[in-house]
Amino acid sequence: MKHKTQKLAVRLLPPVAALVLAALQLCGCHSQPGNAPPKIEFTKIPPAAQGGRERVETISGKVTGARPGQQIVVYVRSGPWWVQPWPDQALIPIRADSTWSTPTHLGFEYAALLVEPGYHPAPTMDVLASPGGSIVAEQIVKGSGPVQVAPTVALHFSGYDWKARTIASDRGGLNNLYDGDNAWTDASGALHLRIKKHDGRWSCAEVTLTRSLGYGTYTMVARNASHLEPAAVFSMATFDDWGGDQHYREMDVEMSRWGDAGSKNNAQYGIQPFYVPGNVAPFVLPAGTVTHSLHWESGRASFRTVRGSSMRDGAPVVAEHVFTSGVPTPGTEFLQFMFYVVASEKSPMQKESEVVIEKFEYLP
Repeated sequence: MKHKTQKLAVRLLPPVAALVLAALQLCGCHSQPGNAPPKIEFTKIPPAAQGGRERVETISGKVTGARPGQQIVVYVRSGPWWVQPWPDQALIPIRADSTWSTPTHLGFEYAALLVEPGYHPAPTMDVLASPGGSIVAEQIVKGSGPVQVAPTVALHFSGYDWKARTIASDRGGLNNLYDGDNAWTDASGALHLRIKKHDGRWSCAEVTLTRSLGYGTYTMVARNASHLEPAAVFSMATFDDWGGDQHYREMDVEMSRWGDAGSKNNAQYGIQPFYVPGNVAPFVLPAGTVTHSLHWESGRASFRTVRGSSMRDGAPVVAEHVFTSGVPTPGTEFLQFMFYVVASEKSPMQKESEVVIEKFEYLP
């Protein structure tokens, strides 16, 4: 009886083993795709070029391992990361063959994010979000070919070389044109910045130093800027296109009412991000020539404005403020003078305008 039982067990073993093996194979077949993380590839990469609305290319790619309902979001880096092609068209469907494609404005780097249903892309990001939560996967690539920088117009002012912007910008929430003709020096050496109307749009001015200066004292002597319309902005600022991790190393003295004609303040000092309490110090700018200075050192940004054309001892102080929190460290920031228009429903820009900077000085 014992011998017969052993034979029966031997006869039953092969079918059981086969069943177990089949089950293992079935589990392995289904678990393999689930264990492999999704992957994003680029099949068409636009050029590496300075961004702007003037030029649009196509960016394309392929996704492996995506689940139904997931979509692609593309960002372009030109200063901040900008969602493409527009905030209301940011969710890009993945086709049945796993490919995707979208128009995009240009930038120096391009990023594709695989996102879950219901994801709401931010219009811009200082630092690109990392995978996690609703962002399933991410791939970043540099633009193709040599870097293309928009043409600029050369200027020489106060012993320094500058370049004037010539392409449009969304600074201030309004897409303004920029023209090299809106910045020039006169016979006395003063720098003029102008806002003018061109084909029904405002054309603005922006000039940037051609080299980074770092820590030190930056001084600007400006003629009367208290007369500006509420929607006009005149500023001296540091800015680093590659400094997103330090809010672009932006520190400003700005003359504007930011579109609010009722504002009692028409100027402010600030460091980014402006939404942080204490990062903006507003004040009232008087009529006449004033001198603005920024003294930048480790952990400290000291702003001061006085009446007259120098920071001489005894000059009447208009305003002063010291920032000691969130002050950036030097990187590849450049000083800029800007004169542009912000969006305003209540007090839109009405007339052409001009400001004059008599002198710029830097002391290390």
